[in-house]
Amino acid sequence: MQLSISSVLFKSGLILLLILCAMADVVAAGERIDTLRRSLVRIYTVAQSPDYSTPWAPGNASEGWGTGFVIAKKRILTNAHVVSNARFITLEKEDDARRYEARVKFIAHDCDLAMLEVLDPDFFKGTQALHLGAVPALDSTVTVLGYPIGGNRLSVTRGVVSRIDYRGYAHSGVDAHLVVQIDAAINPGNSGGPVIQEDQVAGVAFQGYSGMVAQNVGYMIPTPVIERFLKDVADGRYDRYVDLGFQHFPLINATQRRALGLGPGDYGVMVGEVMRAGAAYGHLETGDVLLAIDGLPIAGDGRVKMGNDRVMLHEVVERKFKGDSVALKLQRQGRKMTLTIPLNTPWPYLMQANQYDELPRFVMYGGIVFQPLSSGFYDVLPNRSVTLRYYFSQFLSEELYLEHPEVVVISKIFPDPTTSYLGGFTYGIVDQVNGEKVKVLEDLAAAFARPSDFYVIRLVGDPQPLVLEAGAAQEASQRIRRQYGITQTAHLKGSIVPPDWAAVR
Repeated sequence: MQLSISSVLFKSGLILLLILCAMADVVAAGERIDTLRRSLVRIYTVAQSPDYSTPWAPGNASEGWGTGFVIAKKRILTNAHVVSNARFITLEKEDDARRYEARVKFIAHDCDLAMLEVLDPDFFKGTQALHLGAVPALDSTVTVLGYPIGGNRLSVTRGVVSRIDYRGYAHSGVDAHLVVQIDAAINPGNSGGPVIQEDQVAGVAFQGYSGMVAQNVGYMIPTPVIERFLKDVADGRYDRYVDLGFQHFPLINATQRRALGLGPGDYGVMVGEVMRAGAAYGHLETGDVLLAIDGLPIAGDGRVKMGNDRVMLHEVVERKFKGDSVALKLQRQGRKMTLTIPLNTPWPYLMQANQYDELPRFVMYGGIVFQPLSSGFYDVLPNRSVTLRYYFSQFLSEELYLEHPEVVVISKIFPDPTTSYLGGFTYGIVDQVNGEKVKVLEDLAAAFARPSDFYVIRLVGDPQPLVLEAGAAQEASQRIRRQYGITQTAHLKGSIVPPDWAAVR
């Protein structure tokens, strides 16, 4: 009986200890969340998105909510898509009823990150800066903090790291970087919030799938991408990502490897197309076999070992900056060699990228509106001719940018006596005006500025020219502006084409 009583007392004590430990964990977790709450920021924005169908108009205004967090040196980090096209930004802290006005200090649309600055320095009183950690391991747990679905109270969810991958970023539509997939949904409002592991930032929540595509799948921007952004803006401006600008193919077929003179093993990839506007042009040749990049051996599937991870070889370049170079070891026609290539940003791919914080470029003359082909313009087209689809989809692969760095399109023809019977020219691509090539929109503006009795506009693939009488067209421009409420006849700022584009030949 004495032994039985002792056993009961032991079990009771063990249960009490477990309860106390559980209570202690709950208290510790509560204290941890309270600490993290001092780092979180709720972001309210009023954005004005341009309308490419009426490029002279300011666009419609809309409200939005997102999340941000405080990092070292009194900086606030969030997603670029939370504050893109913003005209007004305010921030809210937990347990503070005030709204603090803020503005974008740096924004990187290619990696969907932005840094905000607050106009009132008192905002940072009582805040706690978060620190960046490492890329989380597969099957490890992370905590997502934010204000999803416009809620005004902090939301805390947990998920498991299910994949570390290299995939597209939806904000730009064309850029791909390192991402971490977690089995926690990333909802509107979560964007820009920190993903925490061991009280450090493991990433920034930024995109996910709708419930119709995948359940509880979200993505975060990992710390290598964040750190690169912070280093890039350290000099006071953001210079975008650099790239080599070439395609490669895996070499995992043994027969193919022997035919190329490669020894046994699983290494090396073959160079495919080399982009004329890319950094590798003039250095690499189609058929070269890349063996190593910055001293890191390249496997047959195009991956290299960086730290504890196997990543695509492009990740080596991803972590470099404007002005940097990369060393490539390669085999060309059986001969080994090493090249050092200075890096740049291949601008032509921006034609297919989503554009933000810029008004659409256009010129209107004689009731005819001309716009360069872009993702925003292409999306609003009610009629996409075969020619337009070709120029948009093949702009990079067929190197159409060599002849048309900007594909200047007739986007609209306003009804007027001077424009009668010209409707068939809508969506045509301008090739020449009065015998002069139109390569960028500035060429078109300059052509109309030169005195002439008539302006003969020739279009790509159309033998019939569009002819405007200068005097009648100028009178029509004034009349059409009044009738249709057009506030300006040109906007030439914001070109993606660099000043030295002519050197790309």
